[in-house]
Amino acid sequence: MDTKLTLKLNGAVIERAKRYATTKKLSLSRLVENYLDSLTTDTAGNDLDLSPFVKSIASGKSIPVEIDEKKEYADFLEKKIPIAC
Repeated sequence: MDTKLTLKLNGAVIERAKRYATTKKLSLSRLVENYLDSLTTDTAGNDLDLSPFVKSIASGKSIPVEIDEKKEYADFLEKKIPIAC
């Protein structure tokens, strides 16, 4: 059952979100619903391993300034796909 929700957001964010939703052929409502669903769905047992960068985006937390994104990503890939020597 769909229920109406009113949100108060920055106008520029809304416009960017509308353009994004259009490119994905989704309504803005469906886009927000999908995002909220992904945040609130129990992921216990899900073996999906996310890099620290992706986790920071999903959580809305900012990335520490001192983080080396390339090294973090390389470390992430190395753990995910061990290099055979």
